[in-house]
Amino acid sequence: MTEAQQNGSQAVPQTRTARHRRIVDILGRQPVRSQSQLAKLLADDGLSVTQATLSRDLDELGAVKIRTNDGELIYAVPSEGGFRTPQAPLGESVKEERMRRLAAELLISAEASANLVVVRTPPGAAQFLASAMDQAEVHDILGTIAGDDTVVLISRDPAGGQKLADHLLRLAQGEA
Repeated sequence: MTEAQQNGSQAVPQTRTARHRRIVDILGRQPVRSQSQLAKLLADDGLSVTQATLSRDLDELGAVKIRTNDGELIYAVPSEGGFRTPQAPLGESVKEERMRRLAAELLISAEASANLVVVRTPPGAAQFLASAMDQAEVHDILGTIAGDDTVVLISRDPAGGQKLADHLLRLAQGEA
């Protein structure tokens, strides 16, 4: 597999853009202390890179080393959406709480059909809510597509739309 590596059931192209996205994902999910550690994590995902390429990628992404609360130095990249201060990875409880808060504030309705959920939000809020859903890394969600006031969620389970819609509605009501 030279042009695309298999990552589970997902094909990952061997492109600079795909590599950058994967680096950002890794740095956002777990503390990475060195380039060699990052290279190993990328290799585990089927992306083989040289140290020179990795160094260039980190520079292009604006990655810096930051000190965590416990004094460790780890790589971090600026967040998307204009917040340019590099942050340490968010813990699972922080992601869940953020998802709960945003669902309560932004979710107007959630309607399921087979493996899809159509989520309605106030105008301009769909991409913000979809981004929070993506960052929350809910295993049942295969992906999100956002417009201005609508998010389409795709469930991994062919009949999982209703389960996802119910979960989102419970989050919005503070029950989950």
